[in-house]
Amino acid sequence: MGGFNMAFAQLRAFSNYSFLQGASHPEELVAQAAALGYRAVAITDECSLAGVVKAHEAAKAHRIPLLVGSEFVLDQHRLVLLAMNRRGYGALSALITTARRRSEKGQYRLEWDDLNQPDCLLLWSPPEPSKAQPRGEWLAQRFAGRCYLMAERVLRCGEGAWLQAQQQLAAELGWPLVTADPVRMHEKARQPLLDAVSCIRLGCGLDQAGDRIAGNAEAYLKPLSRLAQRHQPDWLETTDAVARRCDFSLDELRYEYPAELVPQGVSASDHLRQETLKGARRRFGEALPAAVAKQLEQEFSLIDELGYHYFFLTIYDIVQFAKAGGILHQGRGSAANSVVCYCLGITEVDPTKVNLLFERFLSRERNEPPDIDVDFEHQRREEVIQYIYRKYGRGRAALAATVISYRFKSAMRDLGKVLGIDEGLIERLIRGVDRRDPTRPWQAQLRALGLGGHRGALLLTLVEQLLGFPRHLSQHVGGFVISAGPLSELVPVENAAMAERTVIQWDKDDLEALGLLKVDILALGMLSAIRRCLQLVGEWQGRPMALSDVKWEDPKVYDMLCQADSVGVFQIESRAQSNMLPRLRPRCYYDLVVQIAIVRPGPIQGDMVHPYLKRRHGLEPVDYPSEAVREVLERTLGVPIFQEQVIKLAMVAAGFSGGEADRLRRAMASWKRHGELEQFEQKLKAGMAQRGYSEAFADQIFRQIRGFGEYGFPESHSASFALLAYASAWLKYHYPVAFTCALLNSQPMGFYTPSQLVQDLQRHGGQVLPVSVNHSQWDHQVVAVNGVMTLRLGFRLVKGLSRPAVEALLAARPQSGFDTVHQLVSRAALDRGALEALAAADALTDLAGHRHQARWLLAGEAQQLPLFAECETGTKVALAAPDEAESIFADYRQTGLSLGRHPLSLLREQGQLKGCLTAADLLHCRHGQLVQLAGLVVGRQRPGTASGVTFITLEDETGNANLVVWADTARAQRQPYLTARLLKVNGILEREGEVIHVVAGRLEDWSGRIQQLAVRSRDFR
Repeated sequence: MGGFNMAFAQLRAFSNYSFLQGASHPEELVAQAAALGYRAVAITDECSLAGVVKAHEAAKAHRIPLLVGSEFVLDQHRLVLLAMNRRGYGALSALITTARRRSEKGQYRLEWDDLNQPDCLLLWSPPEPSKAQPRGEWLAQRFAGRCYLMAERVLRCGEGAWLQAQQQLAAELGWPLVTADPVRMHEKARQPLLDAVSCIRLGCGLDQAGDRIAGNAEAYLKPLSRLAQRHQPDWLETTDAVARRCDFSLDELRYEYPAELVPQGVSASDHLRQETLKGARRRFGEALPAAVAKQLEQEFSLIDELGYHYFFLTIYDIVQFAKAGGILHQGRGSAANSVVCYCLGITEVDPTKVNLLFERFLSRERNEPPDIDVDFEHQRREEVIQYIYRKYGRGRAALAATVISYRFKSAMRDLGKVLGIDEGLIERLIRGVDRRDPTRPWQAQLRALGLGGHRGALLLTLVEQLLGFPRHLSQHVGGFVISAGPLSELVPVENAAMAERTVIQWDKDDLEALGLLKVDILALGMLSAIRRCLQLVGEWQGRPMALSDVKWEDPKVYDMLCQADSVGVFQIESRAQSNMLPRLRPRCYYDLVVQIAIVRPGPIQGDMVHPYLKRRHGLEPVDYPSEAVREVLERTLGVPIFQEQVIKLAMVAAGFSGGEADRLRRAMASWKRHGELEQFEQKLKAGMAQRGYSEAFADQIFRQIRGFGEYGFPESHSASFALLAYASAWLKYHYPVAFTCALLNSQPMGFYTPSQLVQDLQRHGGQVLPVSVNHSQWDHQVVAVNGVMTLRLGFRLVKGLSRPAVEALLAARPQSGFDTVHQLVSRAALDRGALEALAAADALTDLAGHRHQARWLLAGEAQQLPLFAECETGTKVALAAPDEAESIFADYRQTGLSLGRHPLSLLREQGQLKGCLTAADLLHCRHGQLVQLAGLVVGRQRPGTASGVTFITLEDETGNANLVVWADTARAQRQPYLTARLLKVNGILEREGEVIHVVAGRLEDWSGRIQQLAVRSRDFR
């Protein structure tokens, strides 16, 4: 700074939350302003407050005042409003809401009469100052004594004349001039990125942009000395005067809970207690166990102290609505698994059976609501969402935002267009990069693929900078913000892309930072599937069936899971989970709680999996360095599996308070992004040393904490998921046909495709009937065939067939079914596309015999003249049926599955898989044996493990085979590894108990042998 001293405040700045108009994060702008010695800094994104929370957090960290404002463009006039106080902030937020709600998502429309905010300052820049006096006099009536004209110096053409006219206008109106250069980046080096994002917004390349983008790099935060050279001293001094008039911080925002849920004459505390105790008697009987009564009183006391009664009552009301409508739900989260929530019916997890951490439930030191998510059936969640809108109105309820940010592919594509790089080349580069390879940065991979030259180097630089930049706001998956008063005075609300949805401009991290309530109304496909399965079984048995009819702790169910027979089972169906099942061998509910949590990057990277398994099977002794540690880790054999255990260890072994432990949890969740975890290392290790723990134990615990930073699963969530895992496993074991039918009717969901689900059912002996024009419904059905429960596939599987078309078909279908194709065509009045889709799916077999004949008959119907429309042709032509291969390929193409033989059966029969073992053959191979196999690639998984291994699942006519592909193998054979649909593998078989996999050596892409087969894999999900 060279000793330069001047009280200056930057009063305008676009961050990258003025989407594609700014080239710096809000945090970067604030940090740079503080480094430059500014008195204060304003974030004034265009008709938006989306970035102010992140700026607020940065401003507190850098100890610089943040001015909260927004900039608007109205008839080419630029207007900046700055909030002077809490009322001004509310008025500004409401103004943004008004402008946004008038327009489609991403747009706004402001009118002059909207400008009347008595607690806001106005900064104004008219397009033609010499003609703007009447408008200025009008504005002065609305903003008396709070008006300023902006002095801008960005060295653009004609700037001198414009500024002179602006000075004349200020003299005529009696308004002060204030330095207010438009800022769009924190440093000059971001200019290329600013040009690039401007071109993305304009939809043009850099070569065509011309004067539509900035002609220089002056829209950055400048040193005070540079500002002093360009602006008059009084203009600069006025910035400080403006900043001093603004006395508002986002910390002043206070959330007020909706109060109408409490009956008149009753306090919220009493009402919550009454409803909870009613539920407690239903759960535990009239005489509450002493431990339950004690825990309830502890929870009531803390809820009273922190004033969270309405939070629990709000969720309780939503859950009551769902119960009344027969919508399955399940609460999860630390607070969801409290005794209060169990008694209120928010969750089915009995907290007396799971060791949950009370400090994760609520803490006196945490300025935020407790953690509760509620999952609802994914196909009925909209009913719950609309109930909330009806209950509280659009003015008091809206969804939280999700910030859609640039990722590698989107950044490459958008910037490639801006730089004029061939789209085909960009796509080839994207396909050639393995972003999951931890040993080779994507930049190096792009260079190795031939990306070079000036444009190539610029592309690399810009992609690096653009990654993580916000692209636009979308709606959160289900986080609702519900307020007592107008929500728009707390945070701006705008229209979502989906009809009848509104979203606030802040995401979940912003809400958490400010301690504002978000109720998570989430969707879970398995709840839909379980409810459907219970309904199907109830209809089959002739009596209703509920989740309470599931028989808990059935040994046969656990026997099934120990054999890794878990296709379709909630949470434990993935490749990694199914591999763990025979190793962990769950025998009770709590084993499932551990099973769900242990196959996560946290336990894996923290080296907790193998010690746990060894101790579980008696191969390693279980010991504890102290009784306090025993209490925390005894249920998991001395190994921390859950996030709560790690937090509790910090408390009992290192002396952390509940609030400090929760800050540790936050740091664990974000240390990769922000590097915040290391600040706890010294405190943790010092605390352990003071309490007599060894240095080796402290190092081990911190290493495990770092592992949890990769993704440690909370016990509270795992406990909730384990209930659904068991229920789905029980239904799969006892009612496999109904369970598969329910899964198919609940698609899209889960890990497996309809084809894999049907194959799994068939391998278990289940019968499956094809789609039929005379017997199918839209949904798949459970039907009786010789008294046996059988699955009939539904029309929903047929590609190109809409639900309205099916409804028309069903309305026209005679009770006995259609007799002929002519009758179908004449009665159902389906369009040509729907009829062709039915024929292609072989759904007209009852009428025509096979696909070819059905298409021939449909062609004949299309050629009928209107005079003879009611007459059937007498000419009978019998076409040859398609061969087996043609039928199988057509099945996959039209329905995604086939009830005929597996495609690999044909290839094997034709000798095209000579020397290749089947998946079933692997069961009889010895450990270490060289093997060769081939299969359809149905999934690629890359867990967050340090080894960088990829798991690939191959499917053949006998089942699935599991491959392990090490990073070097994947790197050396990138094309077959990433793109093969039919993969041939040479490798070494490894066997550990009942777990068998093949460590891949040579990979070959044999997709050319199944060119006509329409199959896709689930890659890296």
